[in-house]
Amino acid sequence: MQLRSDAVKVGVARAPHRSLLKADGLTDEEMKKPLVAVFNSRNDIIPGHNNLDKICEAVKAGIYMAGGVPFEISTIGVCDGIAMNHDGMHYSLVSREAIADSFECAVQGHQFDAAVCIPNCDKIVPGMVLGALRVNIPTVFVSGGPMLPGHEAGCNCGPTTDLNTLFDGAGQVSAGTMTEEQLKYYEDTACPTCGSCSGMFTANSMNCLTEAIGLALPGNGTILASHSYRKDLFKRAAEQIVKIAKQYYDDDDETVLPRSIATKEAFENAMTMDVAMGGSTNTVLHILAMAQSADVDFTLDDIERISHTVPCICKASPSGKWEISDVHRAGGITGILGELDRAGKLHRDVHSIDYKTLEDKLNDWDIMRDTCTEEAKQMYLAAPGHIVSPDPWTHTTLFDSLDRDRVNGAIHDIDHPAVTEGGLAVLRGNLAPDGCVVKTAGVPKEIWTFRGPALVVESQEQAIEVILNDTLKPGMALVIRYEGPKGGPGMQEMLYPTSFVKGKGIGKQVAMLTDGRYSGGSSGLAIGHIAPEAANKGPIALIKNGDIINIDIPNRTVNVELSDEELAQRRTELEAGDGYVAHRDRKVSQALKAYAAFARSADKGATRDPELINKLSGLA
Repeated sequence: MQLRSDAVKVGVARAPHRSLLKADGLTDEEMKKPLVAVFNSRNDIIPGHNNLDKICEAVKAGIYMAGGVPFEISTIGVCDGIAMNHDGMHYSLVSREAIADSFECAVQGHQFDAAVCIPNCDKIVPGMVLGALRVNIPTVFVSGGPMLPGHEAGCNCGPTTDLNTLFDGAGQVSAGTMTEEQLKYYEDTACPTCGSCSGMFTANSMNCLTEAIGLALPGNGTILASHSYRKDLFKRAAEQIVKIAKQYYDDDDETVLPRSIATKEAFENAMTMDVAMGGSTNTVLHILAMAQSADVDFTLDDIERISHTVPCICKASPSGKWEISDVHRAGGITGILGELDRAGKLHRDVHSIDYKTLEDKLNDWDIMRDTCTEEAKQMYLAAPGHIVSPDPWTHTTLFDSLDRDRVNGAIHDIDHPAVTEGGLAVLRGNLAPDGCVVKTAGVPKEIWTFRGPALVVESQEQAIEVILNDTLKPGMALVIRYEGPKGGPGMQEMLYPTSFVKGKGIGKQVAMLTDGRYSGGSSGLAIGHIAPEAANKGPIALIKNGDIINIDIPNRTVNVELSDEELAQRRTELEAGDGYVAHRDRKVSQALKAYAAFARSADKGATRDPELINKLSGLA
């Protein structure tokens, strides 16, 4: 098969193109090799990304040694932690689409043969996945890796701290239960290394998800950014992209393409792993978007079905005591997949960028199998060191042994789950006819059922105000509306409201519901992604203060105790007045308006509406 890049390299008419490539330093001999785009999301502002320049250089060197020609391409990124709780958060989800567009533009504009994606945080990972699935050329994902957690004062072991400690601490200071001096200690120590924020928040959940789908190599989701073994991963990724590029172009092997790997069965396997791990609720949003880019019929209904049949077998921080390094010691993502496979919960007719079958991969990388390779056993011994540094690969520490305890260890077997229910659940009812999402792994069992009066606000800012001034009382359900994809716009991530209710000491006594989204670090009875959103005429727009909200996680329901007739009457009254408009003062930029114009509800992944785009463009 002809290389895609021959379109810019071969023939008399391409002499100008070759001249420009020679200005980049290419030789005539290199013109014959695959041109590999290395998408690097490195920047100075995101701590999970400021080390990616070193990673990119390692990947480029590996590609060149393996017989390809690498070209670094930059993409934008937004740090959700830094963007939190101000106008900047509206741009986080919007950036996902911008990143996908930039990937498509760069690949198609230069006709690259293959790509390596180096993301790490939040929307950057799914943005690159969306782009890769659109253009469908051989692609390998290799992230920067997770951050090491901090520790409580006076120890290098024992209770750990992370970015969530700071958000919760801010709430505690506001509530008067923590001093500013104590908060300053956490500020200085909770984020001791480079990497995506410690804990199974959105970034790390997404990096684990790409591994489970089959677009990343084993260890991608769990080797610490600071560990030297991560450098070995980058070398393997570089070798793998050249290998699969040759498989595609030399052998006409289409199985290595992203769309051949990311099948419905692969999405179901990845979501099964995510439910078993209790990942961020944001993974639901992104995996739905990814499936749409792959033209795969994978919907919220599929996620709902999976959530009923898969228990939580790995309860990692922030929902449990286990850090990502602990999950890694227990075999990482292949360890979780191995337990799910033994329980008959996975499709076996899937493959990945590095293995023809799931069985072959698990034979080599599942530490519970006798066939597990020495390479795998060694990799999963990578342990956190105690070197505080922004530089990668500074740690060489190894665990004394692997964690094969499937009863009390970081990863359980299916017969001894950490929680009998899945770590994520989809709820439906008259408040959310099209569904909503809750991270059950982070909800105390005593409030899995809840009934209480609504307190309605129309912005995150209003939510924080009613929490801090004690308007929100124990037993109430705080309803935050008009924060969805269209109504926000941008569906901002809201960690401060959940942190502040914890700081107030009422985290186990209240419910929080929104058509927006919560952070991967949120916990408690925090229900997000309510669809349809208020701005799309969802029933959440009809709720009034004092309405009784009824939540039943075991039965997967969320309802307001109002008759259909009462809801219909309220809709008539609302539409006769202001309509579906938030009562708040918020400036909306052109970029946000453009996103809102095409945004679909969360049950569709908050993606741009392709039917509307086709209609308006006239190019369907």
